[in-house]
Amino acid sequence: MTDGRLLLLDSASLYFRAFFGVPDSVKAPDGTPVNAVRGLLDMIARLVQDRRPTRLVACWDDDWRPAFRVEAIPSYKAHRVAQPVPGGADVEEVPDLLTPQVPVIVEVLEAFGIARVGAPGFEADDVIGTLVAREKARPAAERAAVDVVTGDRDLFQLVDDDAHVRVLYTVRGIKDLEVVDAARLAERYSVASGQAYADMAVLRGDPSDGLPGVPGIGEKTAATLVHRYGSLEGILAARDAGDAGLTATQRRRLTEAADYLAVAPRVVQVAPDAPVDDVPDALPRVAADPERLVALAERWGLASSVKRVVDALASAD
Repeated sequence: MTDGRLLLLDSASLYFRAFFGVPDSVKAPDGTPVNAVRGLLDMIARLVQDRRPTRLVACWDDDWRPAFRVEAIPSYKAHRVAQPVPGGADVEEVPDLLTPQVPVIVEVLEAFGIARVGAPGFEADDVIGTLVAREKARPAAERAAVDVVTGDRDLFQLVDDDAHVRVLYTVRGIKDLEVVDAARLAERYSVASGQAYADMAVLRGDPSDGLPGVPGIGEKTAATLVHRYGSLEGILAARDAGDAGLTATQRRRLTEAADYLAVAPRVVQVAPDAPVDDVPDALPRVAADPERLVALAERWGLASSVKRVVDALASAD
C-alpha cells in the first residue's frame, strides 16, 4: 500500500447536489445561472483541502440508463425519462437551468487538468466500480487507498476495508461527509460487507431507480436473510431446498419473485470491467491551461471558486 489516495467523484451526483444546494441567483455576467458549476468547484476545493488525494478522477455518466440494465428490468429509471421522442434515445429529465451548465463544468475541469472519464453504454457508477477493481488488482505495494464521493447509496457495495476502499457519502454535505466503511455498514444496515449490501439491495429494491425488489421483504428482513445465509445465492439455495430458516411466507415471496431475482443482480451490481480508458489521474498542482482557465472564470463569473480550487491544488501535500 502506497501513501497515495485516489479520490473518485460521482460527478453527476455532485453537480445535481450543487445545483439544488446553491441558489440559481448565482449567475454569470450575462445572467446565465452557474450555481451548479460554482457549487461543484467549491466541493472539489474542499475535498482536495480536507482529503489530500494524490490522484483525482471525475467519473462521468456516458449513459445514465444503460441498455443492458433496461433489458433486464424495463422499469429501471423509467420515471426519469423526459418526454420520449419516437425513435430517439432516452433522455434524462434534467432541470432546464442545469443542462447548459454541464458543458461549462467539462471545460473548466479540462482547463484545470482534472481527469474526467466515462464509458460508452455505462453509468458513472460502473466507471467508479471499474477504477476500484483496477486499483485492487495492482500489486499491494503500488495500491492506493480509494475514497468514492457520492450521494448514491448504490456505491456502498464497493466498500472493502481489506482493500482500503470506502465511500464518502454526501447526505450531510461536503463539509460533513459520512464515512462509510464496513463498520458503518454493519451499524446502519446490519450487513457485513459491500457485497452483502448489494445482495440486500437486490432484495429490498429501490423505488428511486425503478427497482421493485421482492414484495414484502424490506430492508431489515433482507439484511437478516443475507446474514443468515451469507449471500443472495445462499438465500436462493435455501429457498429451493425448503430450508426451515425461511418462513413459508418468505419462501413464497422469494419464489414469486424468481424472475426478478434472476436478473436483478446484474442491474444492481456495478460493472467491474467497463471499457474505461486509462487517463492520467495525478492531482494537478497547477492548471493545465491557465489562460483558458482565466478566460472561463471571466466569461462565467467563476473567479472566486476557481481561485479556491487553484489554492487547494497548490497547497496539496
